[in-house]
Amino acid sequence: MNISSIVIQTKPLHVKEIIAICEASDFCDYHFCDEEKGKIVVTIEGENIDEEMAKMKKIEKIPHVICADMMMAYSEDELDCERAKLEQSDVVPSVLNDETIALKDIVYKGDLKKKIN
Repeated sequence: MNISSIVIQTKPLHVKEIIAICEASDFCDYHFCDEEKGKIVVTIEGENIDEEMAKMKKIEKIPHVICADMMMAYSEDELDCERAKLEQSDVVPSVLNDETIALKDIVYKGDLKKKIN
C-alpha cells in the first residue's frame, strides 16, 4: 500500500470548486487548504506507484488545477525492504570487533563539530 500527499495549486477563486470535486471523488481525500494562496492538500492511496500516478493524473485534469505535486510518499513495500536490510546488517561495523586491528589504525571519517557543546 502506498499513501502520498499532493499539493494542488490553483487560483484562489477556484479553491472551493476544486475542494468540492476532490471531496466527491473516489481518487483522493481532501484535508485542508490555504484559500488565499490557492493551495489545497489531498492524499491518494494505491496498491503501487502506477495506481498512485493514475490518480495523480486525474487530479491534474480537474478544471482550473495549475499543478499537482507529490510532496510526501509512504510505500509499505519499500519500508519492508529497508527493514529487512537493517535486520540483516551488523549493527556494529566488523572493523570495530576485529581484535587484530589496533585502535590507532581505525580512521574516523565522521564529524562531531557542532554536534556537541
